[in-house]
Amino acid sequence: MVRPEDPNNVTAAPSVVVVTGVSRYIGARVAARLAADPRIDRVVGLDPHDPPVGLLGLLDGVERIRADARAATEAIVDLGAEAVVHLAITSVPDAQQGRAAMKEQNVIGTMQVLAAAQGTSTLRKLVVRSSTAAYGASFRDPAVFTEDTEPRAVPRGSFARDILDIEGYVRGFRRRRPEVAATVLRFAPMISSSAETSLTRYFSQPVVPTVLGRDARLQFVHVEDALEVLHRSVIEDHPGTFNVAGSGILMLSQAVRRAGRISLPVPEPALSTGAALLRHFGVEQIGLDQIDLFVHGRVVDTTRLIDEFGFTPRTTLAAFEDFIQAHAEGSTLTADRLAAAENAILDGIRKVRATS
Repeated sequence: MVRPEDPNNVTAAPSVVVVTGVSRYIGARVAARLAADPRIDRVVGLDPHDPPVGLLGLLDGVERIRADARAATEAIVDLGAEAVVHLAITSVPDAQQGRAAMKEQNVIGTMQVLAAAQGTSTLRKLVVRSSTAAYGASFRDPAVFTEDTEPRAVPRGSFARDILDIEGYVRGFRRRRPEVAATVLRFAPMISSSAETSLTRYFSQPVVPTVLGRDARLQFVHVEDALEVLHRSVIEDHPGTFNVAGSGILMLSQAVRRAGRISLPVPEPALSTGAALLRHFGVEQIGLDQIDLFVHGRVVDTTRLIDEFGFTPRTTLAAFEDFIQAHAEGSTLTADRLAAAENAILDGIRKVRATS
């Protein structure tokens, strides 16, 4: 294996790097870090959307091309890309466009990026963002997943199914272009003081709905550690598939208490259909991927990552503590907000009973 601490064995950093998904938080942060690396001459962001104002300052050193994955072939080939970092993958359907658009972006978009990469003679590295959702979540799961563990059941959630399709296409790419160092990074849910995801919004609410009778084991990865692993994947050669998570676990009940929130256990069917509660507190509907995570939990082994990269992410507890320090406000609960939450939950239960 290539050891990053041995400069004689590290392949030179790529001169031209293309990053997809730079209109989003992780994509913009990765592109900015790469652009600031003096070993890289040119970083190009490929995205059909303009980044929000809050991210524009990060992208000062990044060339941006406003184009979707359909235009990736021409853009990547013309740029002479030596590395492609594919981050344009979403875990939550857009409220307006729905599941069809999510699959179009995740699965079809990845196919198009890989087709572009396959036809690029200059390409040396491919880095793809994946997720520990690839393992699914079921009562037959092992205590700890390694990178070689196969899902024990077909995932219910659309995001997990997309991840399995994406990784399948990457395996095909590896067979066709074995000389390219292809890295797949299976990230645990990301969390930090500044990250904003469906999960951080979930734990930011004063009342946190949980699954009655379940207390899942959770792992997180700090955003800064995720960015470090992505950066090293580009400037060093680390072919293979790697779990990226902080060591240790937090039970869901512990996470809720540490965040200073109140847990509101509800039956799983009510949580699946209780969109009224989530809308009341400003959170998009929790999908089946997250509900299955809250029911079964998921813990992964990171030995391969630590051995290969020579890097150890901060623990799950440390990552979560950084998150809650920035979200201390809102941990108190008023009687009015509790009553509204209870009414929303009861409404969800009534709807479940009415359809059963």
